[in-house]
Amino acid sequence: MTDENTQAQQTEADKRQNPLGMHDILPDMHEYFTYIKKVVRHRARQAGYKRITTPILEFTDVFQRGIGDATDIVGKEMYTFTDRNERSLTMKPESTAGVVRAYIQHGMKEWPQPVQLYYIEPHFRYDKPQKGRYRQFWQIGLEIIGESDPALDAQVIDLANRINQDLGIAHLFTIQINNIGCPKCRGKYKQDLVNFYIGKERSLCEDCQNRLHKNPLRLLDCKQEDCQILAQLAPKFDQYRCPECKEFHTKLKDYLTELKIEFVENPKLVRGLDYYTGTVFEVWDKTQGAQNAIGGGGRYDGLAELMGGLPTPGVGYAAGIERIIANMKKENVRVPSKDDIHIFVAQLGDDAKKKCLTLLNDLRERGVKAVGALGKGSMKAQLRLADKFKVPYTLILGITEVREGVIIIRNMAKGQQRTVPHDTVIEEVIKLIGDDKLDKYSPGEVLY
Repeated sequence: MTDENTQAQQTEADKRQNPLGMHDILPDMHEYFTYIKKVVRHRARQAGYKRITTPILEFTDVFQRGIGDATDIVGKEMYTFTDRNERSLTMKPESTAGVVRAYIQHGMKEWPQPVQLYYIEPHFRYDKPQKGRYRQFWQIGLEIIGESDPALDAQVIDLANRINQDLGIAHLFTIQINNIGCPKCRGKYKQDLVNFYIGKERSLCEDCQNRLHKNPLRLLDCKQEDCQILAQLAPKFDQYRCPECKEFHTKLKDYLTELKIEFVENPKLVRGLDYYTGTVFEVWDKTQGAQNAIGGGGRYDGLAELMGGLPTPGVGYAAGIERIIANMKKENVRVPSKDDIHIFVAQLGDDAKKKCLTLLNDLRERGVKAVGALGKGSMKAQLRLADKFKVPYTLILGITEVREGVIIIRNMAKGQQRTVPHDTVIEEVIKLIGDDKLDKYSPGEVLY
């Protein structure tokens, strides 16, 4: 077989795999997703947040205006295409720009201010897949739009920290904070920063050479060693902050101290999106630093104007669910499983199968999680299958049991079994399982 044929076969095989950087979320991983969503919903609702979902696709202009043309996301990482009407659409690489677009479009400025929103959403970036970095990834996010106050910034940081505490991983991270100023005080700093780097371009990595005149603040948080050395020598922003920004930052630190939240002041922290102003913060791994950050956020007081709206302040936070799960697993954090099966129903014969169908439905209506092998397997094969489901009990229904109106309850761990009347089996099962372990909900209740 020629190399060309081998390569063609490999290409066809690749097409039957998930795309690079996009992964299937299998049932065991969904247990973590379910638990994280539950924690986020609980904490967000406690604090008065309401859930929002924005479309997977937005007009590309939403991100170009909001995130900035000079950012890596817009320049290199967006999934963008033209639809049949020649309109440029992009799969959302982040959610804040879309949330602010929704705030403007739906007149949320008329709602009680500030508007507090949270989301649990998939996002897409055409980035090089590596540990903790995917092309499709999920984020949880919090946004407070409509008011500017350091107490709101402190509340967002506090809520993010409480979520991490609930998930059993807060002790792994430090909260890094900085204030990158308002446009008034940042302009002079940017110019002096560019002047410092002029003549030193050869010491910069290729990305930073491109950033120098487009997005000079990003020079400060580059991870390349030579760039880090220069960043240590570069002018520090705290010398340029205007009195208003200094006061805002001081108050934020006072509020965080009042909330007993430990933080690290990091003058090189700038974040990678153009819309940030004032407060920025990230949640860094204590041992790996920014390389294993799980989330971050900050204030974006000018974003609404960039998108054609009225001046509207805002602050937010987002964290990667996959990275959270990786850290939960590292800490051996066990999450409750909602998928464990209570009962397996084994049957033989057509009459038993009919009874089994009704019995399964009746069990499930009472909150018992039950499965049955409705194929033609032997009783021995069905009991082996019950072992694989790791059920504590199996109900056995055969021709004799149907005729006599009884059913066998088998204790799978002990191998013991007893016969009970068919009419009482559901109550017997509930006693064995325990009412507190049943999966119950009220008919008509909205679940999400």
